[in-house]
Amino acid sequence: MEEKLFTLSTPYSDNMDRDMPWCVYPRPILKRDSFLCLNGSWDFKICTSPLPSSEYNEKILVPFPPESALSGIERSVGEGAFMHYRRFFVFPEGFIKDRVILHFGAVDQICEPYINGHRLEKHEGGYSSFSYDITDYIRKDGENELAVIAKDDLSVIYPYGKQSKKRGGMWYTPVSGIWQTVWIESVCEGYIQDIRITPSMKSVKIELKGSEGLKRLTLSDSAEAYEFSGDGIVIEPKEIRLWSPENPHLYRFTIEVGEDKIESYFALREIGIEKVLGIPRLTLNGSPYVFHGLLDQGYFPDGIFLPATAEGYERDIRLAKSLGFNMLRKHIKVEPNIFYYLCDKLGIAVFQDMVNNSNYSFLRDTALPTVAFKRLPDRFSHRNKKSRRMFELGMKETMEQLYSFPSILYYTVFNEGWGQFSADEMYERAKSIDSTRIIDSTSGWFVRQKSDVDSRHVYFKRLKPLKISERPLVISEFGGYSHRVEGHLFGRGNYGYKSFDSQRDYENAVRRLYTDEVLPLVRCGASAFVYTQLSDVEDETNGLITYDRRVVKVDEASFCELGDIITKSEK
Repeated sequence: MEEKLFTLSTPYSDNMDRDMPWCVYPRPILKRDSFLCLNGSWDFKICTSPLPSSEYNEKILVPFPPESALSGIERSVGEGAFMHYRRFFVFPEGFIKDRVILHFGAVDQICEPYINGHRLEKHEGGYSSFSYDITDYIRKDGENELAVIAKDDLSVIYPYGKQSKKRGGMWYTPVSGIWQTVWIESVCEGYIQDIRITPSMKSVKIELKGSEGLKRLTLSDSAEAYEFSGDGIVIEPKEIRLWSPENPHLYRFTIEVGEDKIESYFALREIGIEKVLGIPRLTLNGSPYVFHGLLDQGYFPDGIFLPATAEGYERDIRLAKSLGFNMLRKHIKVEPNIFYYLCDKLGIAVFQDMVNNSNYSFLRDTALPTVAFKRLPDRFSHRNKKSRRMFELGMKETMEQLYSFPSILYYTVFNEGWGQFSADEMYERAKSIDSTRIIDSTSGWFVRQKSDVDSRHVYFKRLKPLKISERPLVISEFGGYSHRVEGHLFGRGNYGYKSFDSQRDYENAVRRLYTDEVLPLVRCGASAFVYTQLSDVEDETNGLITYDRRVVKVDEASFCELGDIITKSEK
């Protein structure tokens, strides 16, 4: 039950506020001036009782999961156990308006909160945010008690990604319980509950939920003002500046309705598909675009699912750009909103994966398709009704939660057959939720009839010019070359697809992979490439940087020049 885990430290933990970690406004797409952060030291206990407790024997640093070093617990929870959290808080003077809303960024997998002894609705699923109106249960003056009972048996009914009870190779240390910010805001009656932003190259549609009456929208830079009384408005800025990784322009704005005021932003951009000289291509803002990307799994050795500070996300993004990449494939994990805001602001495209659930079979899902067997009927696969329902719910919540972030251009539904079922139906379901983005329904193999792209994984063969299909060609995983940097290793593992003892040999091999194999595919019209991967992750030592983010394994300047050649060679 109490397996001790390996740890490394990242530079970000040195500057972390240990009294109030991650005290960063967590919802940048809909920001108001009311923010009470509840991160920090909480009472904690792991036991087998599902009932509320009055006795706690440990302290945990929220929002880090108990398996992480930064949490102060640093051990696995164990199947059948319940995590009990508690903290007390008082409201600052003048904080409370008409309604009080409690927010959780994410809790893995099942969460039951209590406020002053009142049980709130149970939430299931470990990657989506959720909230409660707690106005009727709070004490406006004096101390309030917030308790959380969480349970995570790593059930495959729920989305779990690459977490495994037996970590190793391509499977990683599991996380449990609270792993994103817990916070409270207070709002007036008739407040804006949600915002949905749909851009094009000339205009943007902004839709609101929950507010009534006359609304005033003001663009912050130009002071252009618009009034509307319905649920939405379409505006055409006088100055058109399109968003791209090269020029990530954001239009910031405010909306006022009654006593409520929010801040937000949008970008003007379009992702599409067009035939160029008979070859189907992905386009950005109406022109063919080569997406030169990295697989980004979002793991950190000291916080596991979360870096010590938001600087961890920012430096990963900046490093990817400094190496010449313009895209990150966020692999089987949904990040806190601040990550996507930084991608919007700093300028990097995001290809976002859904998080898989259901059981995994090495023979069915990896060994056979890697060799040859890449087609498999999936209508009757993974037939558990609740499992299917939870995957579809997770997909819906992910796409709705991330809808307004302009850097997200592309969604992957199923990766390498993991949990795959009825992919054609799930493609249609994804398109019904968001028709404005590219949908890759089967990344790697087990392709069915419906997908926007021809998405392939190539690890043990050369990347050769392929027969042109009716869909844009995306090499959604390749590479994975391994180089271990002593002093920066998580454990003894050495997982990768080709290993190099020398840093020079490693860097030369990666460069040859691009010059000899990727470039010819670019010239043949391939649209996107995702190299595995940005950073080492536990036993995987196939990152361009070490797991602790302290060593870059390749020369930044020369790789930036290589990226420029790749993205411009088709033009």
